[in-house]
Amino acid sequence: MARMMKMIRTLSLFFWLQCLRTPPRRVLAESEPLSQGTALRASTPPRGWNSYDSFCWTVSEVEFLQNAQLVSQKLHAYGYQYVVVDYLWYRRKVPGAYADSLGFDVIDEWGRVIPDPGRWPSSKDGKGFSEVAKEVHRMDLKFGIHVMRGISTQAFNANTPILDTTKGAAYEEDGRIWRARDIGMEERACAWMTHGFMAVNIKLGAGRAFLRSLYEQYAAWGVDFVKNDCVFGDDLDLDEITFVSEVLSKLEQPMLYSLSPGTSVTPAMAKQISGLVNMYRITGDDWDTWRDVESHFDVARDFAAANMIGATGLSGKSWPDLDMLPLGWLTDPGSNQGPHRQCNLTLNEQRTQMTLWAMAKSPLMFGGDLRSIDSATYSLITNPAVLEINTFSSNNMEFPLVIGLGRPRSNDILGQSGYPRNLGMSRAHFFSLASCNDPKSQGWSAEAMLGSDLQQICWKEKSSSYAQPLWCLYRRRPQSTSDEDIVSIMHNESKGHLLASTSTAMCLDASPKQKLQAREFKRGGFSQCRRHANQMWELNDNGTLMNNYSGQCGIMKEFEDNGPSRRIRSWVATGKEGEAYVAFFNLSEQKKVISAKLSDVAKVLPDRNISASCKCREIWSGEERCMTSDLIISREVEAHGSALFVLKCNRTETKWLQ
Repeated sequence: MARMMKMIRTLSLFFWLQCLRTPPRRVLAESEPLSQGTALRASTPPRGWNSYDSFCWTVSEVEFLQNAQLVSQKLHAYGYQYVVVDYLWYRRKVPGAYADSLGFDVIDEWGRVIPDPGRWPSSKDGKGFSEVAKEVHRMDLKFGIHVMRGISTQAFNANTPILDTTKGAAYEEDGRIWRARDIGMEERACAWMTHGFMAVNIKLGAGRAFLRSLYEQYAAWGVDFVKNDCVFGDDLDLDEITFVSEVLSKLEQPMLYSLSPGTSVTPAMAKQISGLVNMYRITGDDWDTWRDVESHFDVARDFAAANMIGATGLSGKSWPDLDMLPLGWLTDPGSNQGPHRQCNLTLNEQRTQMTLWAMAKSPLMFGGDLRSIDSATYSLITNPAVLEINTFSSNNMEFPLVIGLGRPRSNDILGQSGYPRNLGMSRAHFFSLASCNDPKSQGWSAEAMLGSDLQQICWKEKSSSYAQPLWCLYRRRPQSTSDEDIVSIMHNESKGHLLASTSTAMCLDASPKQKLQAREFKRGGFSQCRRHANQMWELNDNGTLMNNYSGQCGIMKEFEDNGPSRRIRSWVATGKEGEAYVAFFNLSEQKKVISAKLSDVAKVLPDRNISASCKCREIWSGEERCMTSDLIISREVEAHGSALFVLKCNRTETKWLQ
């Protein structure tokens, strides 16, 4: 009898522990369908942990698995599923090695990068990441890795043979074995990691065979998530994205496909790839500065307005990605050092970031070292109401009918239209990149310069404020002295360098030479002229100026600063059980009373039955008195802070997520 009671207690404990591990549905990041058939990939915004913000490139197997274990124990119940090793896991951590060093990577006989056995000891004897993936899967998590574009410079220099996975031997075509130098495109090296990786020529069978061998190897390791870097935004390589997506769609091992970074990405560019991937960055790197957080508001608005949130993706859905959450215990960008400092954002700023990421339905990838997570950060990233919005909300959009005042006023809080009146406006122009299919990019024209071998290339758009073209550059063809390679990239006479002036040797770069943070907008930068597709431009007959590196076209954009109204933002969304969500954001340096009419919210969310009977609760404070007697949602919001309201307007019993 005693033995039987002991067995019952043991079984009870087992089932109790299993219940603790079962994710509550209201915050589950990816619900698995119960019916037969293949599960949709990224059916909701992916959620997990990434090593970059806390370790940069230096994370070890021990450190990674320690964080994975904590994801399993503390975050899995809140829908955090993926644990991702970020970049340079193949680089030996020895003196002289850094983010863009050359000659420190571990590659196999086929030129494919493999884990550094010094940091990843379980990878020895050709095991790669298979043992790490097995350990992650035992934790009921999914395993992800970061990869770069194309082929490594180290493999190119070693001229390794290409693996034909259909034969298990070197790739042969036209009676010869193909090697790395046959497929690598030096002139298309990653602009911000020129010593690291370059594009491969996918028009060649050997180029396609190389990429196929990479992703088939990742599948054999048990990889569930791949983050492909330096192929999007300023570094767009549509050929590689398309081919990799095709390879992934045919693998038995389902993998989420993510793109990074997203510098200067527009909805038009994203529409070219959203159906091929599951998530894609739409900004530069996000770090723990207020300017980085603030820079996400316009781009998040634009992608919501373009209906890109949750659009059709690779074997499922795709999600615009606002980047990782650099909260908690962190390192520094580009550092060789692991986690050593606390996040620089204030609590208000962290709440603002989390609120925007939730309302925009961005993937949530936590970046801090979980071994040192504090209670405030943990509470923030596991807030049930915020995760509910991120997972299940719909109709997500910026809401313009809101106003912020420096102090409360009893009357006339909003104008007739809901917008502030008599705002000043200033205009400026800046050089950027856009799709060559965008008619707005057709603004360039050329004129010969008498007595010179240069040609003037000008943006021809004029306005009443400008008697002259907005911007002019000067085109020359690369000098071909002893560098015969320069000639090889000149497919016709219309391509060449663009100079800043007639007396300079500085050429226009399409893409920055270093990774940009989200707050940075370096466009039209000039550097020493060199043989790289990043500096090669082609003026087409239709007035577009196309760059040979990304295939994108130069454009002069007008930046409008609408003064105070841009410092107050608001978003709305709807919930799966009849809720309406309203978020206020104060981007200014002073406290603001932010207000919106309930009737205006009802206009943009007409199916929510929004009326005076709605119950309201503000998430961050827990207060349930959100509306004034004249049905205005109003709250004093701290500088750089936010307020997040849940409106329950159905007739059922009101239950709030705590």
